[in-house]
Amino acid sequence: MPSYDFRCKECGTEFDLFYKTYADYDAATPQCPNCASTELARVIRRVSLQSGEHDYTRMTSKEMLNVMESGDSQQVDKMFRDVAGGGADPRAAQSLHQQATQQKQSPDKKKGTS
Repeated sequence: MPSYDFRCKECGTEFDLFYKTYADYDAATPQCPNCASTELARVIRRVSLQSGEHDYTRMTSKEMLNVMESGDSQQVDKMFRDVAGGGADPRAAQSLHQQATQQKQSPDKKKGTS
């Protein structure tokens, strides 16, 4: 059931309203329960984002590096398992991470040569 939080612009009262459907919300003209004003502001209390599954086999090396640097061991483990077809050795993560970090930190050698 959609719940909407409001703040009355007239008296400052904060309240929430529940609607059975989004269509009911669209058709409604909400009023303040304290002063009956319709001058209301929506209040965003929390935002919920649904994140889908990552397809690690289609990530670029930079995206994979970001996963490793995130520190989320479960996500790193899943990435290695997906990329290696389920047989990844988690100990390889540190070696790959070190290589990627060295590449990221070292200057581009092609720019300095002529």
